[in-house]
This record gives sequence, C-alpha cells and structure tokens, in this order.
Amino acid sequence: MRHRCFRPARRRVIGALSAGLLATVGLALPAVAQPSHPAEVTTPASAPGAAPGDGLALTPPMGFNNWNSTHCRAEFNEAMVKGIADIFVAKGLKDAGYQYVNLDDCWALPQRDADGKLVPDPVRFPNGIKAVADYVHSKGLKIGIYTSAGTKTCNSAGFPGGLGHEKSDAQQFADWGIDYLKYDNCNNHAKQRYRAMRDALKAATGTTGRPIVYSICEWGENKPWEWAGEFGQLWRTTGDISDSWGSMLSIAKQNLPLAQYAGPGRWNDPDMLEVGNGGMTDTEYRSHFSLWSIMAAPLLIGTDLRKATDETYEILGNHEVIAVDQDPLGKQGTVVSSEGGRWVIAKELADGSRAVALFNETDRPQHIATTATGAGLPDATAYRLRDLWAHKDYNTAGAISATVPAHGTVLYRVSADARWTSYPPATELGLDGTALTEAGATEQLETTLTDLGRTPAQQVSVRLTGPEGWRIKAVSPTRAASLPTGSKLATRWQVTAPAGAAPGAYELTVGADYRSPGGTKADARLVSTVHVAVAPPSGRSYASDLSWLSALNGWGPVEKNTSVGESEAGDGHPLTIGGTTYDKGLGVHAPSEVTYYTGGRCSRFGAQVGVDDEEGADGTVAFEVWADDTKVASTKTLTNADPATALDAAIGGAKSVRLVVTDGGDGNTSDHGDWADAAFTC
Repeated sequence: MRHRCFRPARRRVIGALSAGLLATVGLALPAVAQPSHPAEVTTPASAPGAAPGDGLALTPPMGFNNWNSTHCRAEFNEAMVKGIADIFVAKGLKDAGYQYVNLDDCWALPQRDADGKLVPDPVRFPNGIKAVADYVHSKGLKIGIYTSAGTKTCNSAGFPGGLGHEKSDAQQFADWGIDYLKYDNCNNHAKQRYRAMRDALKAATGTTGRPIVYSICEWGENKPWEWAGEFGQLWRTTGDISDSWGSMLSIAKQNLPLAQYAGPGRWNDPDMLEVGNGGMTDTEYRSHFSLWSIMAAPLLIGTDLRKATDETYEILGNHEVIAVDQDPLGKQGTVVSSEGGRWVIAKELADGSRAVALFNETDRPQHIATTATGAGLPDATAYRLRDLWAHKDYNTAGAISATVPAHGTVLYRVSADARWTSYPPATELGLDGTALTEAGATEQLETTLTDLGRTPAQQVSVRLTGPEGWRIKAVSPTRAASLPTGSKLATRWQVTAPAGAAPGAYELTVGADYRSPGGTKADARLVSTVHVAVAPPSGRSYASDLSWLSALNGWGPVEKNTSVGESEAGDGHPLTIGGTTYDKGLGVHAPSEVTYYTGGRCSRFGAQVGVDDEEGADGTVAFEVWADDTKVASTKTLTNADPATALDAAIGGAKSVRLVVTDGGDGNTSDHGDWADAAFTC
C-alpha cells in the first residue's frame, strides 16, 4: 500500500525526469552527490536564532490530515472533511488550538484539464475544493492540501505533481482559499524545486492576500533542517510513521537530536499523529503525544475523529500538554539523559518554567529521575511540580522522578513558585520484583513510597491490588505516621497468580494516600503489568511455535515463518537469506525486539540470521540476544550481501530472552531481518 510522503524503502519512480524537462522550468538535474543545502545559502534560515520573515506558523501547526486513517480509500471525501471540521468545533478541538483540516493525496483526478489546471475528483468532491474550503473557513478553521514536487504524486494511480506547474498550481490553491500546502518528495531530490514552489506561493499570496503555510515533505534525506527554513515553515525529518510502537519510537529518536534547528516559523516535523488508530495502547499513545509536544512538533491528528473513543479525545484534547507544544518561546525539548532506555527530555518555556518528560522506552517499569537544576531551573528552596496528565500540583525539594510504566511517559511542568508551600509534597511510587510469573506461583514484590517534597508526607498508607482471584498479602508495614524529605516506606508483598490463570498480561495497581502538613489530602497511583507465562517444553522448540511475551517491530507486525510484510499480519514471503529458504523462523523489521519467557529452564538459543533477500541491497541490520539484562550474543552489521550468519547463545538461568534487531545505525530503510531456524534448547 502506498504511504503518503512515501518511505524510501517503498518509493515508486513515477515518470522519468529528463534533463530537458528540468531545463524548461529553470532547474538543474541534481548530481549524485548533493550539497547539504543550496550553494548560494551561506546561513540557513533554519539556523538557531534566525527569525522568520513571514510571520507564519510561529507555533507548530495543529490540525488534521486524513492519510493515516483513510489512505486513498473512497471514505476520503467531501463529507469526511466537512465532518472533521464540525467535530473540531463540537468536541472543543478548535478551542484547544487545532485549526487546519488538511487533504492528503488522491483528491485530484489523474489528468489535468486542457489548460493544465488540477481537477478535483468529482466523485470525492462533487462541489469542488473551493466549496469545501469555504465550509471549513465558515467554522473559523483553515484548510490544507497536498501535492508533490515531481511529475506525479506518490500514489500508484499517478496523480499530477507540481513540477513545471508551480505558478499555476499555487494560484489555484490561493484562489480556492488554501491555507497550508504539504509538498511531497516522490521522484525528487532537487531542493531547487522547493524554491520554485515557495516563490509561486508568495506570488499567489500577493494576488489573494491569503498566506499559505508551506510544509516540505522531504523525508529528511538531504538534511532539510539545515536549509529548508529558507523555503518553508516546517520540514519532515524522517520517513513515514506507522501505527506501531517501534515506528513511533524510531522516529522520535531521529527527531530528538535536531532541537537546535527548531523555533518560531521553523519546525522539525516527525510526521503526523497516529493517536487513536488502534496499533498502540493508550499508554503508548500518551507517550506519542507527550513526545511530539515536548519536541515542539506539528500536531496533525491522523485518526478518523468520527470514530474516535473517549480515550482518544482525552489524549488529543489535553490543553496542558498542548500548551507545552504551543509555547511561544518555540524551543524544542533537548535530551538530558537516555541511559538504558530511560529518557529525560527538558523544554524551556516562555514563562521561565520547564517541561520535563520522563519517558520509558523499555518493556518494564523504570525509575527515571533528574533534578530541577538538571532540567535548567535556577536553585530554589522548593519548586512547583505540575503533573500534566494527572492535572495535579505538588511541591518538590528539587527531585523530579517517577517509576514510569513500560512504554509510558510522565510529563511535568516545573517552576520556581513562591507558593510551593500550598501544594502537598510530591511522592514517587515504586514496584520492585519480577514482572514474570507462572500460574499458581508465588512471587515476592516490594512497593516503595518516597517523599520528594520539601514538606513531609503524613498519615501515609499504601496498598497493592490485582485482578480478581489473585492472592496478595503484605508481609511488612503498609503505614507510616510521617515521611520526611527523601525518606521512603518500603512494603514487601507475596503475590500469587491463580492456578488456572491463562497466559497473558495482568495489571497490578499500587496506590498511596497521605496528607500534607496542612492537612491537604493527596494520593498517588502506579499501574504495572505482570505476565503469566509458560516456559518452553523440554527439548528443542522453534521460536515460531512458542508464544512470545511481547513483540515490537519497526514496521508492520512480527511474522512467524515468513518475512515481515510491513502492513498486515500474514502478508510476508518465505524466509530467504542468501538464496536459501527456511521453513521456520521470525520475520522482523528493525528496530525490533521479541521477548520470550524461559523460566530459567533453557540452556541455549540458536538461529541463522540475516537480511531477507526481498529487500535488495538496501537493508543493514545487526542481531543481539539478551538473557534477562545481559547481552549474550551479537553479530556485526549485516547486509544483503552477507550469507546467513549462525548465532548461538548460552542462556542458562535466564527468566526471559530478548531477540533484538537494530538498524545498523543508518536508519531503518529496507531493514527486513530474519531469525531463520530460531530455536530454544530447554
């Protein structure tokens, strides 16, 4: 399936661009080796400190784009666009800051008219684009549209691109009342083409008085953050996002290092939001939204709001998180630390406060911590700590920490507030012990409640609850009269899963109640996950015949006994490495991580690994085997030119084994990795 702003791994070349055609529009055919920005540009407009000259997009654009939810299907039409505009108003999204309702590819017919004009698809848009734009404008909103810088857009149907028609297309857009243009990159690497459309948009604006925000969808291939600020207001920094944890995580990691290039009117764009599309959990979607907000990324909703759940609206409509994204200072958050997948990201805000994200990349709860001064605040006796998802205020002596659930994010706004004594002390709940058990087994867990505040927590009590039928017993005190700053209440628990518990994930909830010295009631809550698992049988078992605990994949689902197909489960091909086909194994797409429960009963893991032949010469991957928290085997970076590599690992005593595939350090284009003949010996 064609993906808008098409991934390099799947890009179709639609129509050859001859040197003669380029010459007719005043452009040079790009050489194989290109400079990182146009030669005449000595100081990129996107450089730190550069001020935008047009006053557009002084905060990251917010709105909607249909592609992630509809692709090119018939449901993308006039009724949908108008319906989204209605929902923006009715559901309060307009009041929250969302303003653009953007059309992606497939809105036009494949052929221009006799005058070279773009023709809206009369089935999708029977009243034309201007009528839709007028409707959107009547709601106090703005409208965006899509085209590409080549001869065709990215869709295989061959919709017309803008090359050679920049002035005419820009004038059409302006005449229709378009406020935002997404300009794609299929069959195009010449930055000059982005200049041509920029100039055309400016000329069209001069005739209509309607400025058009210019979104450069260049996929990050030519480092647009170094040069695109001369042309537009935002630029894609990565390939396309998909609705999976691995894809979202990979894109966030690519965008996070680019903070110095962002600012008012010049934004790094890590692609549209997937919140609500169903491929991630609500916890993961909150992380997605938190990360995009602290990165000052454009917030373009990618789900069909006509079908969205209350949870999706709660995430997308969080005014306090949106305020972090829309802060007028316009700074992108920077990474304070990221050791072991425990991320601390801090963003300076216009009022002098800091937004601080504690983000847990891993598949188990993690203690993540920094300090107010570490986040960039000046020394103070105490600080106000505002939890932007719980919407609660606390005081802290300077510590900023939380035990963050797997794939979760805690997002704070921290400030040196003279009224800190009016807030109850901040606390951190922790849960230590195994996250793995078997039916009927008893595990030992320990909960902790730590006072982070400048004031003591008083009349403290903690509790641990689980699903119906689970036995949970405290074997040490659950109460404390007072916890001074930095002290903790530790409680040991025995947790027993029912004998008939089915394999799967179950929630354990840690709760705490306490009071401030002034008597204000406060509480804390931590939801964690424990997995009931079954160890592999004695002997040799293929990994594809076993149930995994978790599976993360950079693109599409992990496949059993086929390569990864990137879209739906079951759409892969026979596992093939170096011309040899394997009947058993796992097909993945880097970055990937598949975790199995071994329960201390298995001695070895082995596989033949490599890049699947279906990806030509583009894939680069490396394989790792982790026994609990120890790497026990790995390969060099492998390409399609390498034959299958034997990987053999001693895993004795490990409760779990993780099969990890990384992208070789060069991005994840075509990174189809095969764990062929993967098997455990137990």
